[in-house]
Amino acid sequence: MAVQNNKDQLNNNQKEVILRTTGLTKKFGKRTAVNNLNLEIRKGEVFGFLGPNGSGKSTTVGMIVGLIKPTSGSVNAFGMNLEENYWEIIRRVGATIETPAFYPYLSGWDNLELFSIAIGGIPPAKIKEVLERVNLLDRAKDKYKQYSLGMKQRLAIASSLLRNPELIILDEPTNGLDPAGYKEIRDLIPSLAGENRTIILCSHLLHEVELICNRVAIIKEGNVIACESMQVLLAKGQMLQIKVENPQQAMVILKKQEWIKNITQADGYLLVDAPKEDAQRISKILAENNIFVSELSVKSSDLESVFLELTGSETNGKTN
Repeated sequence: MAVQNNKDQLNNNQKEVILRTTGLTKKFGKRTAVNNLNLEIRKGEVFGFLGPNGSGKSTTVGMIVGLIKPTSGSVNAFGMNLEENYWEIIRRVGATIETPAFYPYLSGWDNLELFSIAIGGIPPAKIKEVLERVNLLDRAKDKYKQYSLGMKQRLAIASSLLRNPELIILDEPTNGLDPAGYKEIRDLIPSLAGENRTIILCSHLLHEVELICNRVAIIKEGNVIACESMQVLLAKGQMLQIKVENPQQAMVILKKQEWIKNITQADGYLLVDAPKEDAQRISKILAENNIFVSELSVKSSDLESVFLELTGSETNGKTN
């Protein structure tokens, strides 16, 4: 399995870079909102972009789509500089940022028709195609005001697909949805990436990001503090879970080992911050001190706990 994972990672690394930011910086007066941001986002991946409130996510997205001018640094998409080739790049990008604006008394179809006229060069067949793609074709003639929140979000995604974009930026696409609407969007996003599109997902729902993203960047105070594959990122939060008859004595012994980062106790187990490769070494040290392990396993981590550790934020599974 490890060989296959390494192969998959190698294949991912060899994929074409669709979006690259180099030294991207934005200052508002004396405040630095984004500081020297360097990212590479590859073709066909779902890339999660996370951070606490005020971390610089929205400013970064604004610079990527050309709505905010960087103080320094550059954005390159599809091998071209954004500032020099704005219109050529932007027609290959779809985005739903904040709350999309639609006419409430028009149908979903009519709203997309207006979008198509504004964009130009969109055939009527494309409207049918994108509505079908987001499972809204049977409600296409209903007024927008009659749509559920999930349907409104799907219509927003449909509008971003009209130009058949290669890069799609989704900002909080499941915000406020009920479980059914949440699942519809969660299933749709990876399928879009499976069509050789690249998705950048900004979401405050960490569980959602963990389920559907290939890689994640975490930004704090304008600086990227982590940018890893989901597998590597979650591995950082893994702990060894150990059960012994005399945990207090075991803690004293293990705390003397300088290579062990931290030890805590919870629910009758010792939680040891050490890689799983050190499990045998730990068991041997305890046995040499007449402390015998009755259970030893790897306690899996989740994105929320890793996020909390990296950012020092307080959250209930959410970021802003």
